[in-house]
Amino acid sequence: MMIDPVIDRSLYPFTSRWFTSSAGRVHYVDEGSGRPIVFCHGSPTWSFAFRHVIRALRGQYRCIAVDHLGFGLSERPDDFDYTVRSHVAVLGELIDHLDLNDLIVVGHDWGGPIGLAATTQRSHRVSGVALTNTALWPIEAVANRAFSAVMGTSFMQRRILDDNLLIERVLLGRAGPDLGATEADHYRRVQPAGARHGLAVIPTEIRTARPLLAELADTVPLTLGRVPSVAVWGMRDKVFPARSSLPRLQAMFEDLEVTELGSSGHLVPEESPDALADAISTRFRP
Repeated sequence: MMIDPVIDRSLYPFTSRWFTSSAGRVHYVDEGSGRPIVFCHGSPTWSFAFRHVIRALRGQYRCIAVDHLGFGLSERPDDFDYTVRSHVAVLGELIDHLDLNDLIVVGHDWGGPIGLAATTQRSHRVSGVALTNTALWPIEAVANRAFSAVMGTSFMQRRILDDNLLIERVLLGRAGPDLGATEADHYRRVQPAGARHGLAVIPTEIRTARPLLAELADTVPLTLGRVPSVAVWGMRDKVFPARSSLPRLQAMFEDLEVTELGSSGHLVPEESPDALADAISTRFRP
């Protein structure tokens, strides 16, 4: 299934590009030139979340932002399982297809595990890592695991599929970023009724993707642990609290610089895009 939402190109002024992966058609943007940066979004967002960061960096870097299958403008294949491991495989295909080298991988939320799992398998292509409010290890917090269990119930799965719960109540709820009406609509439009199965699967992955996350905890230090890296953290985030998350990242990466954003919560690309762009450009000067 393909969707065709109306996109305001003054907000998202990028050329849409398409890659036919083994699982379905993937939408991505590829803006600017220079050292490539691959932006990996989480849930329930899409590449739109990185629009301000891309605008800030595309004059000096080649900015590539992918929409995972089931998200953004990408296809919703009926035979795709929408698990994190499957998203990893598709992203890896795109990186190989574009033949990216000397790349910086940027991951937010589930985009961290997806981006890092794809690039640990291609560590020879990677020269920088930038992470923001994510986790590269099994998620043990009781609140997060409870959220996963509740979202996996048949009742809540129907709320996600029928009522767009993760967009309306989570992303656009009181705890979400301060978005204008038009910006909020760009998150709604890409998740129309009948196209939300990818959204429904991801919360359950907090528990079911544990083997993949455990693999990452072991393989990231071995394959990417010496790569120059930066963590840009929204310190008000209750999903991935800095107190527990940053020490784990500091143990995984030998050359990690940390930027703490005291006024930002979970969705740093929306809440503090200039700070994220500045941290990336400062850490990885073109």
